[in-house]
Parts: sequence; C-alpha cells; structure tokens
Amino acid sequence: MIYWRLFYEFLTIGLVAIGGGLVTIPFLSELSNKYGWYSLDELTDMIAVSEITPGTIGINMATFAGFKTCGFWGGMIATSGLALPAFLILLFFSKFIFKYKENQLFQSVLFGIRPAAIALILYAGWVIAKLSLTEWKTQLLSLILLVISFIIKKSPIFYIIAGAITGVVFGL
Repeated sequence: MIYWRLFYEFLTIGLVAIGGGLVTIPFLSELSNKYGWYSLDELTDMIAVSEITPGTIGINMATFAGFKTCGFWGGMIATSGLALPAFLILLFFSKFIFKYKENQLFQSVLFGIRPAAIALILYAGWVIAKLSLTEWKTQLLSLILLVISFIIKKSPIFYIIAGAITGVVFGL
C-alpha cells in the first residue's frame, strides 16, 4: 500500500508542479507534515543534495524522498510517479507545439502559465528560506552570496562551492 501511496502522491505533484523542480518543494513539505516520511530537516538536506547533483531537482528530490521512505523501490516508484505526467504531457503536446506555435489562443495559454510558474518558484524559494535559514550565520552567508551573485556574474557552481567551503571553514 505504501508503494501505491508514494506513486499517487508523486504523480499528483508531477501533474501540478508547473515551473520546474523547485515548485515541488512546497508539496514535499506538505508530504512531510502529512505522512512523516521524512523530517523538514531531511527535506532541507534533500534540497541541498538535489541542487548539487546532476539532473533536475524535482526528480532528484522524488528519488531521495522515495528512497528514504521505502528504499530502492520507493525511490524508483516516487521518481516514476513524478516524471510520468511530464513525459505524457510532452509526448502529447510535442505534436502540437510546432503546428500551433503561431496560434493566438496557444500563445495566450503560455503567456498565462508563465506568471503562475514564477509565483510557484518564488513560493518555493520562500519555503526553502524558512526551512534553511534558521540561524543568523546561514542568513548572513545567504545574503552575502546573494549580493555577490548580483555583482559578480559567475556560474551557479561557483556559489555552491563557495557556500560549501564557507560552511566547512566556519563550521556552519
């Protein structure tokens, strides 16, 4: 039964998480509260590990959450549930995207989805901040890296490595 619940919950997330993997974070927070499959501290660890590993954050987090809940098969089932809606939707719409890309109704739909996706990503950022920035040291490091990222245009990898090194050096 737990496998079906994992598949169903991640399938549901995959259906509504428009905007990318970061949008899954509020849903994963809700799952933590609803089922206790992982703690909110573990969720912040999932976010960190998912950000530094190859692949999309949503898939990485589904795999991590499923594995934490039910081992290897839990990871496979949660990942499949999350990825299936996107796969089917892209498979279906790929036939129409090029055919109707100039269609005004189609363009209006895409135009309307963009702000919703941005709002969901911003909300995910808010959830991450609430979960992760619990001490003044992490708040200060986050603020410093944010300011530096606006001033010095570097790869995100640079900031991830800088944050990791700072965490080790200062014992965060």
